[in-house]
Amino acid sequence: MSIVEVDRLCKDYPSFHLKDVSFTIEKGRIAGFIGRNGAGKTTTIKSMLNLVHPSGGAVRYFGLPLKENEAEIKRRIGYSTGTVNYYPKKKLKDLAAVTRTFYPNWDEAAYREYLNLFALDENKAPAELSEGMKVKCNLAMALSHKAEVLILDEPTSGLDPFSRDELLDLFVMLKERGVAILFSTHITSDLEKCADDIIYIRNGQIILASDTDTFRRELGEESETLEQTMLRLERSARNV
Repeated sequence: MSIVEVDRLCKDYPSFHLKDVSFTIEKGRIAGFIGRNGAGKTTTIKSMLNLVHPSGGAVRYFGLPLKENEAEIKRRIGYSTGTVNYYPKKKLKDLAAVTRTFYPNWDEAAYREYLNLFALDENKAPAELSEGMKVKCNLAMALSHKAEVLILDEPTSGLDPFSRDELLDLFVMLKERGVAILFSTHITSDLEKCADDIIYIRNGQIILASDTDTFRRELGEESETLEQTMLRLERSARNV
């Protein structure tokens, strides 16, 4: 069941164009979003959330158009850019107190569980945290209101290998509960561990959006890792 539909999404900038980007995200599946820096991953994600206004195309969640149902949809999804970059001097407990007012489905027990899992001290402010702990803080906020969809831009950035493994285990647990997850990453080994689907973008265009097995069959070579496949494809594109 497609819980998110991105249909021919376009965004025009003077030096970059997102061109007819289309893919779906299914309930209870993890989709990895890959591509080089500047390929269009963040522009796509921001367009999916109406943080930037697309030049064309449509985005639907739960069968509802984003444009006409933005407030309702955003109560049902979670979004994380990686690190906390707002109110850096406010304590985490104060940020949580404000955040919970926006979500009728805020789950205080889940929030406490994530604080413990991520070893977060809610009496600290983001400015006092390492980059990795800021990532965990943002994720705790995004995960604490029973989101049905998680859209995460570089969520494992800045995390040590052990913390990344913990987070990937959490993703698997969430998908087993029916949560749909889209996350962009440059750490393709993370996708080897948990991704059901791969969305590969280059120069603002989707090269392939498919399940992982189809991606390997159509674009990979024998015994290649996802990282080796992506490096080979990018080198080949650069030499064309």
